[in-house]
Amino acid sequence: MRQFPLEMHHMAPGRVVEWRLTSGAAEAAGTGDPAGRKASFNQDKHFTVAEESRAADDPVASWVAVTFEVAGPLDEQALAQSLLSFVQRHEVLRCAFRRLAGEVACEPFDPAGLALEAREVGEFGTSEGLGEFLVERFKRSIDTLSWPLFIMGAVVREDSSTVYLAFDHIVCDGMSMPIVAREVSTGYEALRRGEDVELPPAPSYLDFAEEQRRRYLSIDARDERLDYWKSFMGPEGEFFPRFPLDLGVEPGRMYPIVNEASTLLDAAEAEVFEKTCLAVDGKPFMGVLASVAVCLREAGGPGVYRGLMPVSERGRDTWAHSVGWFVNTLPIEFDASPGRDFTQVMASVRAGFGEMMSHLDVPFVRAWELLAPVEFAARSWPHPVNFFSYIDMRKCPGAERHDEWRPTTHVWSARANGACSWFQRDADGMHMNSLYVDTPAARRTMGDFQEALRLTVQEIARSGGFRRPIALTAPRRPLHTPLDVAAFARRG
Repeated sequence: MRQFPLEMHHMAPGRVVEWRLTSGAAEAAGTGDPAGRKASFNQDKHFTVAEESRAADDPVASWVAVTFEVAGPLDEQALAQSLLSFVQRHEVLRCAFRRLAGEVACEPFDPAGLALEAREVGEFGTSEGLGEFLVERFKRSIDTLSWPLFIMGAVVREDSSTVYLAFDHIVCDGMSMPIVAREVSTGYEALRRGEDVELPPAPSYLDFAEEQRRRYLSIDARDERLDYWKSFMGPEGEFFPRFPLDLGVEPGRMYPIVNEASTLLDAAEAEVFEKTCLAVDGKPFMGVLASVAVCLREAGGPGVYRGLMPVSERGRDTWAHSVGWFVNTLPIEFDASPGRDFTQVMASVRAGFGEMMSHLDVPFVRAWELLAPVEFAARSWPHPVNFFSYIDMRKCPGAERHDEWRPTTHVWSARANGACSWFQRDADGMHMNSLYVDTPAARRTMGDFQEALRLTVQEIARSGGFRRPIALTAPRRPLHTPLDVAAFARRG
């Protein structure tokens, strides 16, 4: 399972059907009392930005989507029932959000009152036409301020179908996508066999949000749990670590995005890379982060890496099978100065990561609000931010059947003022997906950086370290490679 732009996913054409979630309570326009359920800090900020953007006639939009395959002729009734059961199981998916007494409140609807309405969308004769439809469908249909906050559908063919679900970020995170694929797929299979669906417990994200607010809403900027953030900010008091390379952006301006993906290492190379990292008491994600830091330095960045890193708040068991936005974001800093070899940089990454993980308390949005109130009042981060994310998809729920289901994750945002990169490891290797501003400078900078990073991790896999200067020694490969995408589509 990997993440790449929806435009790169060349699905076989077919007949498209969608199911819309309905609720009598939702249609009554919020007649329930949501006062007892409050949004999480992530949700509150996300909803507030959507409100302010709409009021300024400057709407922001984003979505997270998952697709997966169903073999054989589709039993549409069984799939619809599996989708409905999935929504009923996860309380956050059957919530409407609205402003109440200054706070963002959640109104969860009774699962028994939910239903799905099927809608025939139409027949698509080409992969290109189907892809264009889905891209526009997701962009126009996901709205933070409108319920429901996701869409569900399938591309139906005689011998297979592709199921798709696209969500507003307010109800899920990237780690929720493997859960979606697993639950809907296994539920569908059980219903086809006439069996009950057996799934592990999935506590409600609303309970997580409630506990989070109880613990952190009353703290102030003097709380000692914020000392790690304050130390990171330093005397300059800069909450957001800057992306160190030129992206050609103007202060206060947002830009359309470039959404690119590529493979850094194939499966065999990724195995060797992992062994190389383990040999110096590190982990693969540390090796990738070390490589990122050195590539940024070689391109003109500082020797000390400073960035933000998302961390899952699911824990090992409690929320492992729950859908929601279980992400905290923390700063990390380590030394990648010139002259330090792979072992030394990895030791610095390990130390920096250990220090970061010892300060998991305080949600990112709450720290932002308390320590950078001026930036918090804005609708976006103040400047391009150094951001690194890594997920080993082989460890996600249902990974043992990813070859069969062929799940994929897709993210999209309408505009940005910087760059974000996500790295994934799966059975096919190590992959990278980047969203960044569409400027000439950013295209040059990110193209060079991505190619240098690919060469660097390959060099580590081949030689066990930084054995040569990290620079472009060959023409860059195009990141959108139809042959690679077609191979991925045929896999399994």
